[in-house]
Amino acid sequence: MSRTATRTLRLTNDAVYRGDLLLINPDHPLRQQPGDDALAELCPGVRLEKKAAAILARVLEAIGAGRRIVAVSGYRTMAEQQAIYADATARHGPEYARTYVALPGCSEHQSGLAIDLAESAGAIDFITPAFPYSGICQTFRRAAVRYGFIERYPKGKEAVTRIGHEPWHFRYIGLPHAALLTRLGLTLEEYTSWLRGYEHGKNPYLLEDGTHAWELGFVPAAEGGCTEIEIGAMPYTLSGNNVDGFVLAVWRA
Repeated sequence: MSRTATRTLRLTNDAVYRGDLLLINPDHPLRQQPGDDALAELCPGVRLEKKAAAILARVLEAIGAGRRIVAVSGYRTMAEQQAIYADATARHGPEYARTYVALPGCSEHQSGLAIDLAESAGAIDFITPAFPYSGICQTFRRAAVRYGFIERYPKGKEAVTRIGHEPWHFRYIGLPHAALLTRLGLTLEEYTSWLRGYEHGKNPYLLEDGTHAWELGFVPAAEGGCTEIEIGAMPYTLSGNNVDGFVLAVWRA
């Protein structure tokens, strides 16, 4: 969400569990799933949170993807995630399911902020669709960062994410976070921890890209149930982290 008025923000602690930067994994399950009115249909049977859907469409249009990239799986209800996990276990065994399918309640797909994509070429596997590091798929991967999407489960980070390498799984976290996370070579787990070292109003992190500048700062959730954040007149974005506080990004001219 963005604002320009100077004021004190007062946030109840349930706001920790809302926003684009939610860390969702077995240690931090999703607390709130989006309602139908918060979702948009990308194609028959595939939905995404409205803002993320609109931005994804912009990326695909910008790179001229046409029909060469297709959406495989977006938002999932709890029942759908349970069915997918059970089916993967039955077909391929529990180790395969644990590697490529998040536990029900702990899946980013249930937030509406994650999308599995595939190269449109022949048969497409629902769980592990092909999305190579070449051609139009790699063009998308590089461009998506500039719009707020990250490759969520990179190779070499399996011990951190506890999910296997998934070149097809992209997560919307917004700007400027996607670009910074990618530049630092971090996963969302690592980025969430890293941000705690930069507190809003004390020692924010200054991010500059030659065109824009942002101050990024973490705000721990207050124990009393209401967190107050002093915000100036510049535009900003705010998100809970689904763990222990909020991340504020304030735009600077």
